[in-house]
Amino acid sequence: MAEIYLDHAATAPLRPEARDAMVKALDEIGGNPSGSHAVARMAKNALEESRERAAELLGADRPDEIVFTGGGTESDNLAIVGSVRASAGRAVVTSTIEHKAVLEAAKHLHAMGSAWSTVGCDRDGVVMPTTCADVVGGNEATVSVMAANNETGALQPVAEIAGSVRGSQPGVVVHTDAVQAFVGGEVTVASTRADLITLSAHKFGGPKGVGLLYVRSGTPLEPLVHGGGQEAGRRSGTANVPGIVGMVEAMAATVSDRDRFRDDVGGERDRFEAVLADRLPKAAITAREVPRMPHFSHVRFPEIRAETLLIRLDRIGVRAAAGSACQSGAIEPSHVLTAMGMAPAAAAECVRFSFGWASRVGDGEAAAHIVADMVDSI
Repeated sequence: MAEIYLDHAATAPLRPEARDAMVKALDEIGGNPSGSHAVARMAKNALEESRERAAELLGADRPDEIVFTGGGTESDNLAIVGSVRASAGRAVVTSTIEHKAVLEAAKHLHAMGSAWSTVGCDRDGVVMPTTCADVVGGNEATVSVMAANNETGALQPVAEIAGSVRGSQPGVVVHTDAVQAFVGGEVTVASTRADLITLSAHKFGGPKGVGLLYVRSGTPLEPLVHGGGQEAGRRSGTANVPGIVGMVEAMAATVSDRDRFRDDVGGERDRFEAVLADRLPKAAITAREVPRMPHFSHVRFPEIRAETLLIRLDRIGVRAAAGSACQSGAIEPSHVLTAMGMAPAAAAECVRFSFGWASRVGDGEAAAHIVADMVDSI
């Protein structure tokens, strides 16, 4: 049988537009953009054109608000650690359901003496704006709440959170990890009201190892990587021009593909869940009652170990995951699910199915029948 790839949340296949742009860049742009001769200027032009396009796609005021990085984890660390270090005494506030890149960055700062507070979520995995404001109080802080959860797909009210915390403390810096949200929903400076926005190319069909951080003008930020002063001193190192070109091409393709993605890919997800509900009435879909990303389906199969189900599905060509890609090999239960109040034993019965731009017509129904057959056989 044909493979059915349902792990786009871990990484999406490279979009053809990105591949073509990268091949062209690799063939034609060989210089170092920090140089001064003609070949270097070609690379510099390609880099700055990509920066301008990325800024436009995110609705940034200025191209220099875009900092290219080595991926989502680096962008998250630059946002959290960089903004706190740049402002002595600034605290950090995160939700309990953040990606490990955010939580571990906050943990590192806390070990170095910074104050760190966490904000919980409700049973659907949604963070409440007023709760964030209460935690911030009158303290200057960097507040980080993701735009969409990387395990359940639940959307977070980032714009409302930004407004609420700024009402408590005008000097607060708001960061959102929009790595998952950009894939299937609008992510702009205006829609998030964030000062710092993280993206990672491989989640939306760009290459691995490339990302960006939007930095609102005037936001204090200390670099993590020191050297030649590239990226206006915010991230030193020779730019990966072909990767950046590919990422921005994938960004543009993702934005232009949003309506089709919502209708077609979201439709496959909906058909998948409809068949599961019909065949496996005991299966429980996480965060079903709140706004979710259109391509996520996080399902608990009572009395079925996720690892057992995933191994058996993998053997017959259905690729899915337990939790985030960063946790799929972990023994401990998902911190996201336990924060939502799920018992560890129940969390161990959950599987994340994530559709994507490369999903085919019929994948949803076909996958659901395969999953149901497998569950029935265990």
